[in-house]
Amino acid sequence: MSVLVVGLSHNSAPVSLLERVAGTDDDSVAKLVGAASGAAHVAEATVISTCNRLEIYADVDRFHGSVEELSTLLIERAGESTEAMLPHLYVHYDDGAVSHLFQVAAGLDSMAVGEGQILGQTREALRLGQELGTVGPALNSLFQQALRVGKRSRAETDIDRAAPSLIASALRRASSTLGDVAGRRVAVLGAGSMAGLATATLARHGAADIVVLNRTAERAERLAREYGARTAPVDRLADEVGEVDLLVTCTGATGVQVGAAMLEETLAGRPLTIIDLALPHDVEPSAADLDGVTLINLAALASEVDDNEAGTEVRAVRDIVTEEVAAFLTARRQASVTPTVVALRSMATGVVDAEMSRLETRLPNLDQAARAEVLHTVRRVADKLLHEPTVRVRELANETGAVSYAAALAELFALDPEAVSAVTRPEGLSS
Repeated sequence: MSVLVVGLSHNSAPVSLLERVAGTDDDSVAKLVGAASGAAHVAEATVISTCNRLEIYADVDRFHGSVEELSTLLIERAGESTEAMLPHLYVHYDDGAVSHLFQVAAGLDSMAVGEGQILGQTREALRLGQELGTVGPALNSLFQQALRVGKRSRAETDIDRAAPSLIASALRRASSTLGDVAGRRVAVLGAGSMAGLATATLARHGAADIVVLNRTAERAERLAREYGARTAPVDRLADEVGEVDLLVTCTGATGVQVGAAMLEETLAGRPLTIIDLALPHDVEPSAADLDGVTLINLAALASEVDDNEAGTEVRAVRDIVTEEVAAFLTARRQASVTPTVVALRSMATGVVDAEMSRLETRLPNLDQAARAEVLHTVRRVADKLLHEPTVRVRELANETGAVSYAAALAELFALDPEAVSAVTRPEGLSS
């Protein structure tokens, strides 16, 4: 069996498509998990679902058949044609799937690099699969290790404080008038990819109250739920602006969304910092001339984006992920040969016992001391003959390649396949 990931995220698909595919409630995600686990070639399954990603993780016995089945589930969920969806789907298999999940849990694949919410979402995917009975030994081991990788990455580096470059630059510039965003009230206008990035970063920096405003309430609610924020309809923008310390706007709409006249009337001189991340701009440029208003837009940020700090932490986390992936794969490969080794030694024990029974039949007067010495000698011979093959098969299992040394060992010694598979069952492991 091998692990397969089929999904789409902010890296591969537009926000509009992600919104159609992402589940709006826990039942929707649970149904997807159930459908995935019921696929013909799938033994275990669970789903990581966030505003910016939907990924099916499965333990499968066939690559091509399972890819087709799981992709179909996401295509049907989106209500799009296969041709329209396929360019936005990605697939990771076996070692690649392990590496991808570890990167996700470590925050390397997040829109806001290093954000902590993804660790909780990974934990929730494991919990849901366990609750539904669709996660077994393979995915349980993989996800448990992914959670440890995520925790280690945050414990040994400052990845969780290495803000995304654009938002980090904006907040650094805003700090001259706003101060620390921690404890501040913030309004986010928009619910697309940039709004998700802004909301994640603001939440991570400790904003006390975040309100998300968007023309589509469902999109705002999904984003707000992800980061513990609240929502308000767009027609309450003036009221919300009158209560916040910082406005971040990134609607992606055409035309001015925040007019200078509205701000002048609403604020009446009260200070407000505005970060306009939209292209074209959301905020009327003349708003910068209002008393108390600090307007930071993309033009102002263009020369300030600095990835040096984030880059250092990202490189450190990538090193951790690379190390952990290698360790996990080594352990998995070694574990994969264990049933064969156990079955081989069990076969040898059976042969020794059978030969001792024949010896007792042929030499009925053999005293107990002599019998014990013969038994000890025969067992030592069997152990010595098997020692080198079993040690080497574990060593060779660490080498990548198409050769299955465990299968070769089983073939050479004519091991019963049922005896090998029995070792992997709970009753086999407990003996």
